[in-house]
Amino acid sequence: MQKLSKIKEQQSIVYDSSRRLNPILEEFLALIEYRELIIQFISRTIKTRYKRSILGVVWTMLNPLLTMIVLTIVFSNLFRFEIVNFPIYVLSGQIIWIFFSSATSGAMGEMVWSGDLLNRIYVPKSVFAVASVGTGLVNLFLSMIPLLGIALVLGVRLNFALLVWPLIIFLLSVFCLGASLFLSTLAVYFADMLPVYEVVLTIWLFATPIIYPVDIVPQQWLWLYKLNPLFYFVEAFRLPLLYGMVPGRGLWIPAIIMALVSFVIGGLLFTAKSHEYAYRL
Repeated sequence: MQKLSKIKEQQSIVYDSSRRLNPILEEFLALIEYRELIIQFISRTIKTRYKRSILGVVWTMLNPLLTMIVLTIVFSNLFRFEIVNFPIYVLSGQIIWIFFSSATSGAMGEMVWSGDLLNRIYVPKSVFAVASVGTGLVNLFLSMIPLLGIALVLGVRLNFALLVWPLIIFLLSVFCLGASLFLSTLAVYFADMLPVYEVVLTIWLFATPIIYPVDIVPQQWLWLYKLNPLFYFVEAFRLPLLYGMVPGRGLWIPAIIMALVSFVIGGLLFTAKSHEYAYRL
């Protein structure tokens, strides 16, 4: 009788949805479980991108370097911006921009193109955004090699201020992940989101101080200009290299706030709609 009563008690247990973990926490735990899949996605993306390239992964370092040379020749002579070590100024801003733009657009593309996979097997939906940001980080670290090399050639003195770079890159990665989750959700519901975002990126590029100094922005528009989140990440990344300075609170506080806001909004929206992705793609 006791055994029978225990069996009945076990059979009477029902699932209570109110006892679920926070959706963002659930997604995070699922990502930990599928961490090997994320690594495989990152490896596959890098190998596929450079599979038929003669120089291979070296292009990751040469691409921003060649672009920097062109921009330096054109803008230093055409506009004559008085910026110390203009090539370093351009390249440091450019590799941050490439990381952000490639990570976010890549996450959107992977989400849209992975509809068949989501319909066949279970994987955490955020795995594509995380893998895209991870791929961007690999390319970013490779791009930092020529950046530091050129800085040494041009006589830039490297100092301990560069030790804050990992924290800056971490905050930027959190911001990118939140933006990637948000944009991936939009891409699932709006098919035109990818080409529209390419236009947005073009506008965003020129609204970020990558090839020009902030000083040229009219004073009355500076407050609007500083609403651009990438302004703080680009400036915080440059200061330790160009001027040997640790960023102050005026850069840290907005960067932290924008990283957290992006992650929370993107994470909440993504997890709230994730159960609909498989049949919408």
